Amino acid sequence: MPLCARGQANSPVDTRRYSIEVAGLRVGTMTATRQAQAGNTITYTLTSDVQVNFLVYHLKVYYQVVNQVRNGQLMLSTVAAHTNQGNFASRTEWKGDHYDIVANQYKYQHRATESQPITYTVTDMFFGEPLGHSKAYAEYFGDYFTLTATGHNTYRAVRDGREDQYHYTNGRLLTIVKTNPLKNFIIRLLPAEGAKNAGAK
Repeated sequence: MPLCARGQANSPVDTRRYSIEVAGLRVGTMTATRQAQAGNTITYTLTSDVQVNFLVYHLKVYYQVVNQVRNGQLMLSTVAAHTNQGNFASRTEWKGDHYDIVANQYKYQHRATESQPITYTVTDMFFGEPLGHSKAYAEYFGDYFTLTATGHNTYRAVRDGREDQYHYTNGRLLTIVKTNPLKNFIIRLLPAEGAKNAGAK
């Protein structure tokens, strides 16, 4: 086997692990991974597993985003969501000259086409600051978040009344604050993961 092919086959996985907290309590986990494949393709995976039980508020959500990116362009994104309200899915697929976009999520339906190549997604935000980007494609919704830098390595992502805040240190995503009418969700890089990644540099 050629050296280059062997290197691609054994490409290491870049993994970022986060806790998900509500009102100071850990209610789930989120894991983002990035791995180079053959043919200038990178596979990104974002997995979230949440269970919340507060009085009359009950939430159970497991979802996984899988993105296939070739030469910097999103070729295929699939989102599978399993919740206490049912199972849902979203799909964004490049057809050669446009994307077919279908999002069927809880109380949310969206179908569209997009002719412009998608080169930056919400999942990308887990692997570095969105420098030079004014929007990020939200795979779950099949639509874009508008990004605004708010200083101190912090960015606001806004879409249709929804607002998230991303906080970075030295280019590493440390926390995300997801606004919620009941309680905000805090997604926080796990300390052990931060130390391990820092030591690997």
